[in-house]
Amino acid sequence: MTDTAPLFDPVDPPDAAVARQARERQASLTKPAGSLGRLETLGAWVASCQGVCPPRPFERARVVVFAGDHGVARHGVSAYPPEVTAQMVANIRAGGAAVNALAAVAGATVRVVDMAVDADTDDAVSDRKVRRSSGSIDREDALTEDEVRAALAAGKAIADEEIDGGADLLIAGDMGIGNTTPATVLIAAITTTEPVAAVGRGTGVDDAGWMRKTAAVRDAMRRARPVVKDPVALLRTSGGADLAAMTGFLIQAAVRRTPVVLDGLVVSAAALVAHDLSVGASAWWVAGHRSTEPAHSLALAHLRLEPLLEMSMRLGEGSGAVVALPILSGAVATLAEMATFDDAGVSTRDA
Repeated sequence: MTDTAPLFDPVDPPDAAVARQARERQASLTKPAGSLGRLETLGAWVASCQGVCPPRPFERARVVVFAGDHGVARHGVSAYPPEVTAQMVANIRAGGAAVNALAAVAGATVRVVDMAVDADTDDAVSDRKVRRSSGSIDREDALTEDEVRAALAAGKAIADEEIDGGADLLIAGDMGIGNTTPATVLIAAITTTEPVAAVGRGTGVDDAGWMRKTAAVRDAMRRARPVVKDPVALLRTSGGADLAAMTGFLIQAAVRRTPVVLDGLVVSAAALVAHDLSVGASAWWVAGHRSTEPAHSLALAHLRLEPLLEMSMRLGEGSGAVVALPILSGAVATLAEMATFDDAGVSTRDA
């Protein structure tokens, strides 16, 4: 097994006592018990993450989009050419992507970081770049041992930067042509699922593209099999610098007691690895939505997370998580701002 002890501190669980306080407060609010459904559960979860009841509204929700190219994209597994990754990094920086528009509505801000884009990008986004493009995982390792550890450390450092800068809720997003292929490999390998049951259409490949993608996933899973029980080695063999950085980001958010809204397939693949690498980290995450990619449902089931939304989305970028963010904010608002029966002078059912 790879030595990971120096990378991450242990994860403490959200505050169970505060969660109980939140449930007791829910019972005193001016509504029938349980009538707000999952909003009540979510409100208690946020309170337990913050360690205070009633919970505070989110003041600085932050999206970090991890960008990287993958060598497997050169083998016909995507409907778009690899150079789109660098172009979309520039688009996100300029505020022109879907995640920018959706984040503005949800009250979040967006940062993009280049972990392995196969092009030169601005110094403002590439200061933690590990390499240009990860390896083609159907025939070679994605990263070297030094590179995978550098990417994990970068994700950890980025989480620290955001939290130290005031972020009180984090969202990881992804950008990379071909990245659903390694994501599917990670999920299928961890959940022991056959490629044909896990591979989706990604950016919208046709039948021939789907067959090429399925073959690539099959070959990559064969290479992954010997290391599937070693999360770091699995990222090195079958992931990529962007996926490894997301893994470190998700773990460190949990170490720093900061809630995370997970996005779709690629982020959830990193979450699966993070779950295996750091005991208890998943208690700090909630699933924003369910992607149309079949492997995403496999990942959510493995993590035992029920998504907040089902909108038939498959864009990535953090877009599905951002769409779900107002629901989480609503859960906080109802728990914190509703009057109790006593405060409002409203009779209870028992009265």
